[in-house]
Amino acid sequence: MNPTVNPLIRSEKSPYSVHAVASVLDLLELLTGEITAPTLPNLAETMGLSRNKVFRLLSTLEERGLVDKEESSGYYRLGLPAAGLAQKILKSLSLIRISHPIMENLARKHNEAVYMTVLSGDEVLFLDMVDSGQQIKAASLVGERFPFFTNAAGKAIRALESRDILERVFRKRPRRQSVMDVKLLEEELNQIRNRGVAVDTGGLGEGIITVAVAVRDYAGKVVGALTMLGPSFRMLTERLETEIIPSLMEGADILSFKFGYAKI
Repeated sequence: MNPTVNPLIRSEKSPYSVHAVASVLDLLELLTGEITAPTLPNLAETMGLSRNKVFRLLSTLEERGLVDKEESSGYYRLGLPAAGLAQKILKSLSLIRISHPIMENLARKHNEAVYMTVLSGDEVLFLDMVDSGQQIKAASLVGERFPFFTNAAGKAIRALESRDILERVFRKRPRRQSVMDVKLLEEELNQIRNRGVAVDTGGLGEGIITVAVAVRDYAGKVVGALTMLGPSFRMLTERLETEIIPSLMEGADILSFKFGYAKI
């Protein structure tokens, strides 16, 4: 065993791990401050890898802006985009920590799956979930991504964005999506904006209904959507209107308040 290898670098690898990914994560961990002189030779020696391999890893990270090299010293440092990525991770963790208790209350009250969803590009990411105790329910969607226009969560978030952003998104849609499709989507988003809630049937699978209300921060920016999902035979119109939608709107208001948003 090489005595110079940093003990923080994990020597035992899971049989399912991807070695290159593990090496990148180890390298980023070192660059957070675990090594005093982060030159290529020192990084390679500490990680127990060849200089050529570590150089390729560093070059890839440099291309993405996650790592910068000081020409005078030869030291490698984390780049500014790495700080931005860290902030996004912290924001997601904060969103989960604050929203989870409210999600638990909603799931207990209605016995349906409740998610916190966020927008990632033109897709919706299902970030966190509190499941229902129902025997018949959809499989967990945590970590899954879907085009924003296929579900209530994406529509609830997009409906509150500026028209310029929406037009830019529409321009990137596949050519097979007709002008009429875009027009209908735009009309639906206007209705969602006016009502404050989005309801979608079948977008995430046959017989599945999603209901979502956007959550805002102190600046009025949408940070995600509180989303409930269930089968259509339980998510009946009367139940949606009298029970679920009022509860989701109340929960989203509480979350928005916790993030500093105040209705005028």
